[in-house]
Amino acid sequence: MLSVFTSMCVLLSFCQTNDKMLKHSGETLEVKIIKVGETTISYKYPGEDAEQTIGKFAVASITYGISGRKETISEKIVVSGKDDWEKVEVITNASEAIGLKKGEEIKGKTSGMFSYNTAGSADKKAAKRIKEAAAEIGAPFILMTSDKSDGFGVKQAIKKGIAYSYK
Repeated sequence: MLSVFTSMCVLLSFCQTNDKMLKHSGETLEVKIIKVGETTISYKYPGEDAEQTIGKFAVASITYGISGRKETISEKIVVSGKDDWEKVEVITNASEAIGLKKGEEIKGKTSGMFSYNTAGSADKKAAKRIKEAAAEIGAPFILMTSDKSDGFGVKQAIKKGIAYSYK
């Protein structure tokens, strides 16, 4: 009887040490959180030694098993169409996109030869256009892969990136 009681206590204490990580995709992971960094979260699956990493944009919250404390990691960004382009986040570090679903390559550019843009306004227009392209396909994130501005008197900006979503 004593060994059964001891076994139950050990089992319950092991179960309580697992943390619950809720992803924006709706998936809940039973893991052990190692570290919550500035842009990423490091964790391990129970019974494994391999350390995993996920970007904070993919995680909604963490509930710590021992204390029961719930920490909100990021708010879900809902983009339902081109009009929501201002909600789209631009990511410059690939580690921030870990855990998000990779989508298609998108680009935004300003008009070429006969443009009345200054260098600053051309860059803003290109940024708006790439965000509109992402919003149009329902992607709340863009990982920038290229950001070019052409000179020689022609004010043109071209931005390229990869769209990312939760699912």
